[in-house]
Amino acid sequence: MGGTAGEAPPALAPVVPAGVAAPPPLPLPLEGGGATRSLRIDSPCSGRGALVRPGVLNIDKPAGATSFSVVAQLRRVTGARRVGHAGTLDPLATGVLPILFEGATRLSEFALRLPKTYEADVHLGFRTTTDDAEGEPEPVAPASEVSEDDVRRGLSRFVGRIKQEPPAFSAVKIDGQRSYKRARHGDLTRPAARLVEIHSAELLGFRPGERPVARVRVTCGSGTYLRSLARDLGEALGVGGYLGQLTRTAYGTLRVEDAVRPDLLTDAAAVREHLLPAEAVLPDMQPVRLTAEQEAQVRQGRPVRVLPEPQPGPVRAHDDRGHLVALGHTDPLRRTFVPDKVLG
Repeated sequence: MGGTAGEAPPALAPVVPAGVAAPPPLPLPLEGGGATRSLRIDSPCSGRGALVRPGVLNIDKPAGATSFSVVAQLRRVTGARRVGHAGTLDPLATGVLPILFEGATRLSEFALRLPKTYEADVHLGFRTTTDDAEGEPEPVAPASEVSEDDVRRGLSRFVGRIKQEPPAFSAVKIDGQRSYKRARHGDLTRPAARLVEIHSAELLGFRPGERPVARVRVTCGSGTYLRSLARDLGEALGVGGYLGQLTRTAYGTLRVEDAVRPDLLTDAAAVREHLLPAEAVLPDMQPVRLTAEQEAQVRQGRPVRVLPEPQPGPVRAHDDRGHLVALGHTDPLRRTFVPDKVLG
């Protein structure tokens, strides 16, 4: 999951060549649940023609699978040279996991800036060291008196740009060391609070009782931890709280109801059938169409004049078949499109 709202997105995770044993999955923070990290796996060229064009798969990640394992499976199935994801989902979480193929892996930094929506259960009256259901629940205070209105009012306090402490079990660094490594050795100091943005937080349902559970829907920017939100909501109510079931229901324009299960993608043909254009993970940008001659110049990093002339601002350039070629901006003085990032 990318950096906090307003920060530059992080670099891609280290590349793992095909044929090399993958390292054990790290307990990376949860997107919306944490500072989003992207990951890309490169494999040596197989000598075959491209089986999958640059594009995006809207995957419905099942519970129990790591984001890394989904990427590795799809690389094996397609033989693609470059495959990555745009934002980790923890193993217990389900829902939208964008998988990027070939040149689209260069778009992860843009994808991470898109808003994400989650639906989650917040368990009240208890806390855990991990701030989610992976830890052992520890009683904090009786929560039977907590009402639906209490939860709704509590949630409203976290909407907007807020400071939030990541969980102790997160990939954020403290003094150069991953926080989760320190936590595994008993140091549960949380990383310093950081600015995040929660666009909306609504209560979908509430089950009262000795162990009340609130069902919430949250739309947030990158870097927001749902685990921290559950913990902080419980603290605000004076009873403690931790995150239970979590589903990412939307990632930009990608929706979980349109997502495909990875077990249904058994070959490259199945992947191609569900592959979306690379621009599916881009924010709003003006599109321009390049001629073959202009495309050749843009691929060399040269500015070109295009018609109709785009307005000032970010621009995406497509070839004469409609495939995304480059991202860039307009130079109003020279009246040209200037490429900033060219896809392979």
